[in-house]
Amino acid sequence: MQRTIFTEDHDAFRDAFRTFVDKEIKPYHAQWEIDGIVSRDMWRAAGRQGFLGFMMPEEHGGGGVSDFRYNAIIDEELARAHASGVGFPLHVDLVSGYLLSYANEEQKARWLPAFCSGESIAAIAMTEPGTGSDLQAIATTAIDQGDHYLVNGQKTFISNGILGDLVIVAVKTDPSAGARGVSLIVLERGMEGFERGRNLDKLGLKAQDTAELFFTDVRVPKENLLGEEGNGFVYLMEMLPQERLAISVAAAAACRAVIDLTLEYVKERKAFGRPIGSFQNTRFTLAELETEAQIAQVFVDRSIMELNAGTLTISDAAMGKWWTTEVQKKTVDQCLQLFGGYGFMSEYPISKAYADTRIQTIYGGTTEIMKEIIGRTMGL
Repeated sequence: MQRTIFTEDHDAFRDAFRTFVDKEIKPYHAQWEIDGIVSRDMWRAAGRQGFLGFMMPEEHGGGGVSDFRYNAIIDEELARAHASGVGFPLHVDLVSGYLLSYANEEQKARWLPAFCSGESIAAIAMTEPGTGSDLQAIATTAIDQGDHYLVNGQKTFISNGILGDLVIVAVKTDPSAGARGVSLIVLERGMEGFERGRNLDKLGLKAQDTAELFFTDVRVPKENLLGEEGNGFVYLMEMLPQERLAISVAAAAACRAVIDLTLEYVKERKAFGRPIGSFQNTRFTLAELETEAQIAQVFVDRSIMELNAGTLTISDAAMGKWWTTEVQKKTVDQCLQLFGGYGFMSEYPISKAYADTRIQTIYGGTTEIMKEIIGRTMGL
């Protein structure tokens, strides 16, 4: 089906970002996978071209354009290029929403210019070794010391964890108050007692720096409290639909990229004297995957416009997240099967796609948590 949500301005933005990806990312991504981290220079180059702060106010170095279609274009083009190590989506899709919605004017003036330029890379730290989706159970504390908080605890599986300069941390400011005791505090690189653990060795997303963070008596000024004390859990719940939509966008785009990759292969690869694409099993498999990918894309596009209108519900975002990521997982698995033994070879992009895909049904809330959310909204 023809996609109708984009205008000429969006098409021009896509062309510009695709050129950036082809020039500044694709030639280096294989080496970044070996290094386990991407280049800061690439972040700064993206900032110079306006790809990191288009949603931020112009007075703080941004583009003043709040339209998630631009976010979607970035996510889609990174998926098209199999550039899974580039942490732009976290910076652009997720952290930007927290800063726009909950930072005060002094904080925006202090943090946003470097956010937009790529000099300051953003991250958000929720997950802890003993807590995954249960955010109410976090153990990291921020105890009021008058003019500052004293932060102690640790986080794990933090994307942009090594490169991150500006980290939104979910903490307990009142450990006895459950969800009402959760707050968001911004920690900055260089704060004494704020340390990073190892760059975690993962199944996929090899170029994406994912780290453990440790906080030992970190003195954080009260001026770094994001929003109001005790409202952190509410803020997290308010932002999760946008995060889950971003994952859905990437999932749908990954399906498209993998199907196109496989179509090209099955038309060229021969078995028993003819292209394997001419076999009924191949046609039926790809027909099914193409159908599901297009249906997923229609739901994602509708969700993008709902988010822009402020009407995307928690339940709808959860539906999109679990459905598209499960479709992505199925698509990559069955496409790899069509590659045969070559699909198991690391130098083939389908092999990398297989490893990168596995996290999609886990982070941002597992498939099981998404179904639980949907079930509760149905009164169950």
